[in-house]
Amino acid sequence: MQPTNPTLNPPRPAGRPSRAEDIRATLEAEIEAGVLCPGAPLDERELAQRFGVSRTPVREALQQLAAHELVSIAPRQGAVVTRLSVGKVRAMLEYVGELESLAARLAARRGDEALHAALDAGLSLCRRVAATPGAVGYAAANAAFHEAIYQGCRNEILAGHIRAARRCLQRYRMRDFATGQQVAKSLEEHQRIADAIRAGDELQAAATMAFHVPAGTTGFAEFLATVPAHFFDGAHAAAS
Repeated sequence: MQPTNPTLNPPRPAGRPSRAEDIRATLEAEIEAGVLCPGAPLDERELAQRFGVSRTPVREALQQLAAHELVSIAPRQGAVVTRLSVGKVRAMLEYVGELESLAARLAARRGDEALHAALDAGLSLCRRVAATPGAVGYAAANAAFHEAIYQGCRNEILAGHIRAARRCLQRYRMRDFATGQQVAKSLEEHQRIADAIRAGDELQAAATMAFHVPAGTTGFAEFLATVPAHFFDGAHAAAS
């Protein structure tokens, strides 16, 4: 048996991601950010050229993404960014709405000066961005405001579930703040949520947050109108 030549097969340093893991992380970030939209094809040859690797690590990365339901792989058809059904998106929004409502309730119960300061900072950031032309960056400011509540609820298990679900939904929510009316509505609701948490009103904090997430009949219909039909697996009628 020929001994392995360490100069030809150098060991990977402990803790250093493999090329497949690097590729997976890059594609995952692009999917979550909406750079790679639902239904977008993922050609192994093109990806191998892009990352300067053979097709083996690309194939491994795609399989990892498929295991997390971010990519769908079909025989003789290749890989595409997974498209969710309208029904599944609605179910996930309902799930997020209930979790965020609970987080707001707990934040009101456990609120302290640090949380109140974080909410004020989040509100200020949202207002500053909203006042700029096009409100570019409002989505990030919105995320910062919500993150203050996740941390303020002091329940990392709950916060972790919310963050994971929001990442999964993000590619369907790229147009949440595309108009000044949407931004103004978000700002008004943020203020009401913050006021309820600061007052320690658990019921009002939970109810206001539940209204804020587009899971109800009217809110979901408005949300659905912002998402291109081809992003979904199936027709919009599935939502009825």
